[in-house]
Amino acid sequence: MTGRRRTRSTFLPEFKRPARATALAAGALAACASLAVGCGVIPGVTGGSGDDTIKVMTWAPMDTRATNKPGMPAFAQAYARWVNSQGGIDGRKLQVLVCNDHNDTVSAARCAQRAADENVVAVVGSYSQHADAFLPTLESADIPYIGGFGITNSEFDSPLSYPVNGGQPSLLAGLGEELGGVCGPVALVRPDSIAGDELHTMLDSGLQAGRHAAAADQLAAEDATEYSVQSERALGRVTTDPAKKGCVIPALGDRTSTFMDSFRRAREDYPDVRVATVMGSVDQTVIDASGGASGPYEGAYISGWYPPSTDKRWDGMKKVIKEQAFSDNRIDADDTGVQTTWLAYTVLKAVVESIDGGEVTGSAIRRSLDGGLKISTGGLTPTLSWGYDEGLAVIGLPRLVNTDVMLQAVRRGRLVSVTKDFTDVSKTLESADVG
Repeated sequence: MTGRRRTRSTFLPEFKRPARATALAAGALAACASLAVGCGVIPGVTGGSGDDTIKVMTWAPMDTRATNKPGMPAFAQAYARWVNSQGGIDGRKLQVLVCNDHNDTVSAARCAQRAADENVVAVVGSYSQHADAFLPTLESADIPYIGGFGITNSEFDSPLSYPVNGGQPSLLAGLGEELGGVCGPVALVRPDSIAGDELHTMLDSGLQAGRHAAAADQLAAEDATEYSVQSERALGRVTTDPAKKGCVIPALGDRTSTFMDSFRRAREDYPDVRVATVMGSVDQTVIDASGGASGPYEGAYISGWYPPSTDKRWDGMKKVIKEQAFSDNRIDADDTGVQTTWLAYTVLKAVVESIDGGEVTGSAIRRSLDGGLKISTGGLTPTLSWGYDEGLAVIGLPRLVNTDVMLQAVRRGRLVSVTKDFTDVSKTLESADVG
C-alpha cells in the first residue's frame, strides 16, 4: 500500500448527515416520544445491558426471489459459538442476533430499529441493498456498521460504516482496467435498481484507464426468471465488429446464474464472446452449481476482493466452520458473503481487545476505529484503518479504505489467481465520478 496517494476526508469526527437522514432519525425519535414507549435509540448503550456480554447483530436477505445470503448470519452465529468456546472476546461472551432484511426497505429499516431496541453495540458482517433505509437509525443510535458487503455507495460515506472491502467500486474499476486491453466492445448487464444505478460509472473508470471506450449499459430486472431478451441485446452490442472479441459483464448478484442460463443458449452463435464478472455476482459456490469446468463460467475473468478460498490464509475461518458449523449447508467457505462476515468479526474482535477491559459500547467501538486503530486480517486484505485521512473523500467515498482487488479466472472449474498480488485501484477510482 506504499506510495498510495490519500486525500484528506472532507468530514470531521462530528460528522453531520444530510438533512434527509437527520429528518428521518428525528422523526423516529419523535414517534417514540409521542407513543410514550422506549424505542431503544440511545447512543452509547452497553451490549448486554450492563453484564459482560457483547451483543451484536448480523443481517442479510433470506428466502427471497432475488439475492439471498443466509450463510452470513449463520456463520456469525457459528463464530459466536466458536469464540465463546475459546473464552469469549477479551473474556466477554459474544451474543449474535440475526435479522432478515427480505431485500426491501421496510424490512431493512425494521432490522435497524430492532438493533437499536435490543441495544446492540454493532451490526457486523451484513448484507443489504437498502443502506438509506437503515443507516439513519444506526447513526442516531450510535451503532457502528462493521463489514457490510459493500453493495451500495452509502456504505462508503457514512461515518458509522467500516467496510472491510472496496465494494462494487473497486471490483468494477479493477475489472475494467484488465479488460481494457483484451476486449473489443463491452456490455454491462446490471440490475434496474438503486444499487445497480451506480455500477456503470465504476466500470467505465477502469475501462478509461485501459484506454477503452465506455461499456454499453444493459438494464435487467433483478428478480427475473429468465434473461433471453437481455442476452440477445448484450450480444448484439458486443458483436458489431467481427474482428474484435467482445465481452459481456453480468453483474446481477444471485440472478447472474439465471442470466447465464439464458446467455449460454444465446451465445452458441457467438463462441468468441467472452464473459467477465465480479465477486458478489459469482463465487466458487456458483461456479460449482453451474457445472464447474463444463459450465458457462469456464475461462471467465472475475475480479475479487479476497484470495481464492483455497488459499491458506482462510484456514482460520475454515477451522470455525469445521468445529461449529460443519453440517450447516448454509455455510460454505467458498461463499464471498461468509468470507466477508469472517473479516468483519475479525475486526470486531480486534477492536474489543483494543478497548482492553473498558466498557464496550457503540461509542467506544467507534472512537477506537476512528482513532486510527490498525487491524491485520492475516493478509486477506491490506491492514485496515478508518482514520479520517484514509478514505477516498475525493470521489465522495471517505470510508473506502481498501482499494485492493485480485484478478481471478475460472480454469478447470476452479477460481485461480491470475496475478500473485493484489492490484490497488485507488488512482483509477480517483478519476471516476462515483460519489
